Amino acid sequence: MSLFARFPPRLQDAIASRLGWSSLRPVQELAGEAILDGTNAVVLAPTAGGKTEAAIFPALAQLMTEPPDGVGVLYVAPIKALLNNQSGRLATYTEMVGLRRFVWHGDVSQSARRTFLDDPAELLMTTPESLEVMLISSRVPVARLFADLRLVIIDEIHAMAGTDRGTHLMSVLERLADLSGHDVQRIGLSATVGNPDAILGWLQGSSAREGMVIDPPKEQARRELLVLHREEPADLARDAASMARGLKSLYFSQSRAGSEQTAERMRANGTHVFVHHSSVSREEREDAEANFAHGRDACICCTSTLELGIDVGDLDRVLQADAPDTVSSFLQRMGRTGRRAGQSANTSFFCGDPQTVLQAIALVELARDGWVEPVELNDRSWPVLVHQLLAMTLAHGGVAPERAWSLLSRVADFRGITRAEFDQVVDHMVRENYLDFESGRLSMGERAERTYDRKNFMEIYAVFSSPEYYTVVTATGRELGSLDQAFVDRLVEDETSFLLAGRPWLVERIFHKDRRVRVLPAPRGKKPAWGGFAPQFLGFDLCQRMRAILVSDDDYPYLHPTAADALARQREDLGNLLRDADTPVFADDGALIWWTFAGGRINSTLKHALSTLGHWKVAADNFSVQLRGDGVEHGEFRKALEQLRTGDFWANEETWQAIRGGLPAYRLSKFQQALPDWAQAELLGQFLLDAEGARQFEVDRTQ
Repeated sequence: MSLFARFPPRLQDAIASRLGWSSLRPVQELAGEAILDGTNAVVLAPTAGGKTEAAIFPALAQLMTEPPDGVGVLYVAPIKALLNNQSGRLATYTEMVGLRRFVWHGDVSQSARRTFLDDPAELLMTTPESLEVMLISSRVPVARLFADLRLVIIDEIHAMAGTDRGTHLMSVLERLADLSGHDVQRIGLSATVGNPDAILGWLQGSSAREGMVIDPPKEQARRELLVLHREEPADLARDAASMARGLKSLYFSQSRAGSEQTAERMRANGTHVFVHHSSVSREEREDAEANFAHGRDACICCTSTLELGIDVGDLDRVLQADAPDTVSSFLQRMGRTGRRAGQSANTSFFCGDPQTVLQAIALVELARDGWVEPVELNDRSWPVLVHQLLAMTLAHGGVAPERAWSLLSRVADFRGITRAEFDQVVDHMVRENYLDFESGRLSMGERAERTYDRKNFMEIYAVFSSPEYYTVVTATGRELGSLDQAFVDRLVEDETSFLLAGRPWLVERIFHKDRRVRVLPAPRGKKPAWGGFAPQFLGFDLCQRMRAILVSDDDYPYLHPTAADALARQREDLGNLLRDADTPVFADDGALIWWTFAGGRINSTLKHALSTLGHWKVAADNFSVQLRGDGVEHGEFRKALEQLRTGDFWANEETWQAIRGGLPAYRLSKFQQALPDWAQAELLGQFLLDAEGARQFEVDRTQ
């Protein structure tokens, strides 16, 4: 029996007559069979490849066959914009078979929510944070609402897995599954992910259902690529405006500030420009999407907010400022084009730095090889453990430690945490007044109430910090400007410097209560930190491909002559050194530079390891480790390197405890401060270090 024949007659008729479809795509056939058979699944297909329908049609078939009492299907998206964008499509699909959908997030009116709670729709569309609001709120009858929940669809699952928000979502789903009378079926949708089997295992959670990755063969689409280099931003803007003229395009930047600067320069060149990023108001973003969808000769300057599956209509061009950090991002962005018959998927890189020319080539070549980064999963997610303990005390007016452990231990992101460690964290939170323990139950402690009681515990609803702004002031009190909290959370007192108002500043003190950052002029020669906060790490495979490109003589037909010239200069400057030395070390201005091209976390690990082996100052970026100090010389460095190339160094736990204890005090999570010191040190180590990767880089490759 075909999949279509398994659908209820009314759904068959709606697909054929209402939508005008004559057939289903391969991904829809395969996913539909698996979902109707009760299997958990990760469904992979390109952007606009039919993933949504692959999950929704069989979900509707189940709802029609056995109508639920309350919410039967949950659709979760990583951002509200995607929910809003998909709401019309899912409204059409539900209405055409006599069902309903409801969208729940912070912008939905109270009256609409009350109507939904009185008479729930069969399909609920929401975000992880809004689900937490529902679970915590005394006004939402969650036990009744989700008692018949059967299936959860997670869109753009690659954007959630391996992050605190993903851990949050999996925790919330386990709490919902505990309310349901079913083994809740789980479906993840993605266009690009390098390790779908691992994502499936993460998604399964406590479900006992079989699991399957749906990844049908993909047609090789035509691609048009261009990498261009200019030293002056004004020249890049002129070239981009020329390419975008008369067309609809997205221009991606790696930061909000970059999007604003690009938009200003594009406007100066006569381009009709909209701006779309997380700091722009909802009304402005929606206005940009609506005007763009119905116009021509327009460009949206955006960040990753438009990397996900938001539909802005037919798109002619994707423009990229410099280069994204991952192959996944590159493919997601390029996948916004090439949807019309006869059109090629395309991306044009406008690089202001020769290094980003190299990075763009590496991304393209890895993608041509069919390689995409694996999502790095974490089974010891400490900040979300704290968050969920606090959330459960609010949701239930108190929770027994055994009950909390029973629910949280089902989540893959906590499975590396032992019960003894869980108890240590709980005991610490009780001692520090983040939790109270009375009559066998944990409740919100006084310190947690002071720390997180903003706008009726709004800080507990989300694992990420709300967008707040800090005023930057000098020691004399002169205001220089403002920084958003995500930026400030990565600053380190007496260590981090950043650029503001055209000058470098060193962070002296951060006053979180008053939302002020006090700064001093940065010392001469102190280079402002890249991005001004915790480093943006590139991966090992990407950096290694960049190295391989430098030492090769290969030509790349998609390079503009300006980019080809930038590559040739880098090969001349560094390629010979990399080619001629097993361990390329270069002396420069009193420093030794070790060109590893090992990526940010491995180089950060090597930096901290070398700091224990000599009296030198060590710095690191994605491509090199630099040593400075009196007496720094090749001989000393070679002796230290020999120690790094022994297994004993990497097995010395005392050394690594000392390294973790001495890491910069980056504020990686608003819940970090509620953890005991040893867990905070481990959290920082998870972010900054990759001891196993560094060991393999130095030990395994030399054997």
